[in-house]
Amino acid sequence: MKKKGYVEMRYYDVPQKEWVLALLGQEWVRAYGEGIGYLHFHNLFELGICREGTGVLVLDRKICPYHPGMISLIPENYPHTTTSTEGTQSAWEYLFFEPKTILGSVFGENRLQISRCMDALSSEALFEEVGTLKALAEMTNLIMDEMRRKERYYIERVHGLMTALLFELLRVCSSEEGRAGENGSRNQIQNALRFMDSHYAEHIRIEDLAKACSISETHFRRLFSESFSISPGEYLNMIRVIHACELMKSCNEPMAAVALKSGFQTVSTLDRNFRNVLGVTPYQWKKDPKNYESRLLEVNVAIRKGW
Repeated sequence: MKKKGYVEMRYYDVPQKEWVLALLGQEWVRAYGEGIGYLHFHNLFELGICREGTGVLVLDRKICPYHPGMISLIPENYPHTTTSTEGTQSAWEYLFFEPKTILGSVFGENRLQISRCMDALSSEALFEEVGTLKALAEMTNLIMDEMRRKERYYIERVHGLMTALLFELLRVCSSEEGRAGENGSRNQIQNALRFMDSHYAEHIRIEDLAKACSISETHFRRLFSESFSISPGEYLNMIRVIHACELMKSCNEPMAAVALKSGFQTVSTLDRNFRNVLGVTPYQWKKDPKNYESRLLEVNVAIRKGW
């Protein structure tokens, strides 16, 4: 499935004050994967339920046939794609969320506990029959119904339900029930991914990322390319560009400040990388009103040699 030299990062924004982005309804009835021969990954966790149709869910190197009544949990940065049976459409509904936000509301500043929970959630993808994971499926459907109706106090109700869902996920992940497996390369570089996601504004060397994973720099580069078809530097620049977008949406700071807070030393460096990732300058992106909506950013990246 993976097209050599090409990967797609699909970036989602969770609406302010909410803990989940719900993709529901008729819009998500489609011929999934039509004309697509490569994998993609997200900046958030993806929890999906298949309502109708058949096809395959590719989780890194593992091909998993799906049918109505399947549930999947795909961690952030996990390469995957969904493809409907040829000539047919499928109906999936999704919740996208950031577990660290929810865990922070429970554990506060206890970073060790949060890290342990994230390790359990992030180790592998989950793919199983809804009937096997009844409690998880029931909570997921309750949250989707709340997000569909959006009645009074729905945000507060979803906060409570998402907390319960997350700890149910931790129970399932700890027991390894339904784990799809076969993603050793990604597990080995997990520390590096988390470090880049948390310290993108700092000066980061490949050597330090490799040390965080307890492997050589050469081995680290190879594993990273195996998992994402891009270099660590390209991934880091994508993360920095995404955070630059978030800053431009949330404040009106000068572009020099946006560049520094995103990890770019100069406006020209921000401008160059912004063009590479999104195809427009930061100023052009900022002036376009549609970029301020809660929508998907599709980032297409080809492999290039070097950092």
